[in-house]
Amino acid sequence: MVKESQIPPSSSTAAGLASSSSSSPSSLSMTLSSTNALSFLSKGWREVWDSADADLQLMRDRAKSVKNLASTFDREIENFLNNSARSAFSAPSASSFSSEIGIMKKLQPKISEFRRVYSAPEISRKVMERWGPARAKLGIDLSAIKNAIVSEMELDEQQGVLEMGRMRRRRNRDRVRFTEFREETESEGEVNFGDWEPIRSLKSRFKEFEKRSSLELLSGFKNSEFVEKLKTSFKSIYKETDEAKDVPPLDVPELLACLVRQSEPFLDQIGVRKDLCNRIVENLCKCKSQQLWRLPSAQASDLIENDNHVEDLDMRIASVLQSTGHHYDGGFWTDFLKPETSESKRHVAIVTTASLPWMTGTAVNPLFRAAYLAKAAKQSVTLVVPWLCESDQELVYPNNLTFSSPEEQESYIRKWLEERVGFNADFKISFYPGKFSKERRSIFPAGDTSQFIPSKDADIAILEEPEHLNWYYHGKRWTDKFNHVVGIVHTNYLEYIKREKNGALQAFFVNHVNNWVTRAYCDKVLRLSAATQDLPKSVVCNVHGVNPKFLMIGEKIAEERSRGEQAFSKGAYFLGKMVWAKGYRELIDLMAKHKSDLGSFNLDVYGNGEDAVEVQRAAQKHDLNLNFLKGRDHADDSLHRYKVFINPSISDVLCTATAEALAMGKFVVCADHPSNEFFRSFPNCLTYKTPEDFVSKVKEAMLNEPLPLTTEQMYNLSWEAATQRFMEYSDLDKILNDGDGGRRRMRKSRSVPSLNEVIDGGLAFTHYVLTGNDFLRLCTGATPRTKDYDKQHCKDLNLVPPQAHKPIFGW
Repeated sequence: MVKESQIPPSSSTAAGLASSSSSSPSSLSMTLSSTNALSFLSKGWREVWDSADADLQLMRDRAKSVKNLASTFDREIENFLNNSARSAFSAPSASSFSSEIGIMKKLQPKISEFRRVYSAPEISRKVMERWGPARAKLGIDLSAIKNAIVSEMELDEQQGVLEMGRMRRRRNRDRVRFTEFREETESEGEVNFGDWEPIRSLKSRFKEFEKRSSLELLSGFKNSEFVEKLKTSFKSIYKETDEAKDVPPLDVPELLACLVRQSEPFLDQIGVRKDLCNRIVENLCKCKSQQLWRLPSAQASDLIENDNHVEDLDMRIASVLQSTGHHYDGGFWTDFLKPETSESKRHVAIVTTASLPWMTGTAVNPLFRAAYLAKAAKQSVTLVVPWLCESDQELVYPNNLTFSSPEEQESYIRKWLEERVGFNADFKISFYPGKFSKERRSIFPAGDTSQFIPSKDADIAILEEPEHLNWYYHGKRWTDKFNHVVGIVHTNYLEYIKREKNGALQAFFVNHVNNWVTRAYCDKVLRLSAATQDLPKSVVCNVHGVNPKFLMIGEKIAEERSRGEQAFSKGAYFLGKMVWAKGYRELIDLMAKHKSDLGSFNLDVYGNGEDAVEVQRAAQKHDLNLNFLKGRDHADDSLHRYKVFINPSISDVLCTATAEALAMGKFVVCADHPSNEFFRSFPNCLTYKTPEDFVSKVKEAMLNEPLPLTTEQMYNLSWEAATQRFMEYSDLDKILNDGDGGRRRMRKSRSVPSLNEVIDGGLAFTHYVLTGNDFLRLCTGATPRTKDYDKQHCKDLNLVPPQAHKPIFGW
């Protein structure tokens, strides 16, 4: 049998062999090819385990054979004793004597085998106590010997069965055994494991492994797929070109100039003007140009010829970034991986703050924009308009017109549009909850407006009046949900606020809030005219057109005039919502100051509004020749025969009524103001700078006939031209005409993290936190209960109650 002390733990054996082989010269190569070594160790361990199972089975077989031998011995002893007893009463015969000798010869080898197997001291002691020479009587009961032998055999069998359990427990103590085994090998030298077959197999495999050359192992490792992928990754991280060695790093003036440019949004928020920042950057660039930047020859020649220091700084930064090969994707606050849609057609969502039948600019112009964008058939269009509860509809919509469902209002809107554009506009109309504020005379969104645009359609967003939509907006950031967000500024809110009590202080705060929300939620901002505040990321462009019906009226009048007929039988008129901010204050002041100069000049005034009574009372006080009439559509037949349209308003951003009057071929008398910059190119537009100049322009218009519009002038007033300008200035023509011809994710890539993006994200996060506090919302003038929509909105729009919503804004 193999003793337990001769079977060391298999893991200790493998570790010991690995330890002893570590001193060999090929140990380095073996560690480099760890995969092959582990396979050898695993195979050796399996052989050790199989050998242990074989030894255990051998122990069980031997225990059974010993048990059978004991039974045979017992029978032989009983026969011997019986024969001895019979010989004590009778004389032995020759036959009996010979038989006894045969029995003894047969028994002798079995006794010898018995002694050899049971040579252990414990068994000998127990047997000799019952089978010693001190016992005088031969007829002793030897059953005790049998019991002792059987008990010992059963004990050995139980120990054999438990051997497997001890081996399993021994594996849990591998770490301790490994330490003891290592200390033993260090003190005694090499351990001789004898001729144990698993050990001999393991040794032979290690010898074969050591015979392999280190170059062979290294070549196999170098040619592996893992190493090739690792090389490719390192090459993509850093690529050094020949030009990179010639480009020096940025120095202090360049870094300061770049920092000032990146900090313009923050400096603008604290009152530092943009022109001052530009001068600082220019001075730093001049300081650097005196030191002669060390650029490549081609760039140096361009630098000498070009005096634009800002462009030189951009070129310098771009060259340094290109030389480093570093690329930056993503932002600190932003999520540039926008969800893709499965369709190839792009989606445009137009979100506005008003809807028909409220005849206001933010209701009419976005409707025409949606129709003409959808007419191009290059993109799918959704118009998102506010839905008011019936109580608010009674306050806003004219002639007590109300709707019981969004479907009913949508039908009204489509019918009104089709009558004016003359084609079937294929776009979707969606509604979001809104509430009307009597104090602000405006509609404010209730809840997160962006959630009413499905994620699959969240591609391009056009925010009509972005500052208005986002003053109290509490929801997911627009630029996070959409790939591109364009804001269109319709209203000069600062001019309106200055007319209120403490207007200067309120205008100061609103100015900064407008900068705040447009920076945070828009990628591009279009201002209809320079009359609005200079917002971040903004350009000035008129992206509004006129109703095609007005152009048709102008063509009709031109035909009548060409035939010699009298086209204009009436004098002058003014049309607009009757509130002081819409030009009525300027009109009454001009008419009152030059009442005598104007003589018998009469002016018809069309409009309804909250200040109608006060306006009429002021006109009566000065005894002015103003005829007040009810408001009506500008395309009404009763207004076609007027020759002169007078608009003294300076609060408008771009007066739609002025464009409509020009389209109908009339004279327009308006102030020399940035809001009228677009109309100055038309010969029928007469602008005045002083009150005296106003009188002369009115007289000039009343005495002369307007010129017919040319084809080019009519096109510039149309929505086709306005849509083309919008596509160009909002960058949508580039986005919608991507070279891949399909829906593509707009993943922004930067060479360095943009400070502007960090600031924009921080502003958006701060705005979200502040608008989430109901107390702060009320303190800043928000309409109560506009943080989320109410039960009536849920009923009208079939919405889930807001209590069941989970947080929707994540950073």
